[in-house]
Amino acid sequence: MINLAEELKGVRTVGIAGHVRPDGDAVGACLGLYHYLRHNYPSVMASVYLEEVPEAYRSIPGVGQISTSFGPRPPFDVFFSLDCADERRLGKAKPYLEAAGRTVCVDHHISNPGFADVNYIVPDASSTSELMFGILEEEKIPLETAAALYMGIVHDTGVFRHSCTSPRTMEVAARLMRKGVDCSAIINDTYYDKTYHQKQILGRALLESILIMDKKVIFSAVRQKEMDFYGVAPADMEGIVETLMGTTGVEVAIFLYETSPRTYKVSLRSRSRVDVSVIASYFGGGGHVRAAGCSMQGSIHDVVNNLTLHIEKQMLDAE
Repeated sequence: MINLAEELKGVRTVGIAGHVRPDGDAVGACLGLYHYLRHNYPSVMASVYLEEVPEAYRSIPGVGQISTSFGPRPPFDVFFSLDCADERRLGKAKPYLEAAGRTVCVDHHISNPGFADVNYIVPDASSTSELMFGILEEEKIPLETAAALYMGIVHDTGVFRHSCTSPRTMEVAARLMRKGVDCSAIINDTYYDKTYHQKQILGRALLESILIMDKKVIFSAVRQKEMDFYGVAPADMEGIVETLMGTTGVEVAIFLYETSPRTYKVSLRSRSRVDVSVIASYFGGGGHVRAAGCSMQGSIHDVVNNLTLHIEKQMLDAE
């Protein structure tokens, strides 16, 4: 466990960043810490750096304070890497980590090697937002922090449906609710509500999905030309793989979308028999036992064939 008060002794500047293509947990953890510092450490100047935040999360207080430009600046006294399994996944914020006087990593990815001066990595935790709650002094948590952390937990647990949801997760959520968090609004506004174009690309992905491996695996892929046609960006792909995973009888879901010619962002989900973090790590990615991702090159069939070789081996070993 990290002693935040000790880490902030004599500190004047703090940098906070999460992984590229930030999801709900990365945004929630970063903003949760940011608001906590603003309320309890007014002499500390905190700055949050993330890539463009998806529209769905912009109802969370403080999103407007996130910097999406990563220009040169004096080194931070302390730099917090949150929800980032690898320092390379900090993207353009990585130089801030390298230049900082001290670095702290809080994460829940099993593939994280511990790249900071101080590392708090708990793979069994539902989310980095859950871990952040444990680091903060509960009586000092403001409503803004509670709302951000609640959103992070909601997103990484799939609204408390995924296997990473533990009794501790539910206890933390309850304690955040007691801070006055509008839980229904956060769940509806940031998780369930989708734009018309997001619904269209989801429909396209479902319509063109294919069952393989004796209907134990489902996959779908979206090419760049299709993203251009529907007017969607990578952030609009969020949630598609979870919908695919909700298919009866499926053990593994694979969703790909093209990020550049013949290069695909791969999202993997599994039900119980396959450790997708091992597969993603093999291809240079990472994540969790039941949810992971990576980037791969080749044709769609090349990518799927390479993935299914590893999936098939694990499924055979599990029999």
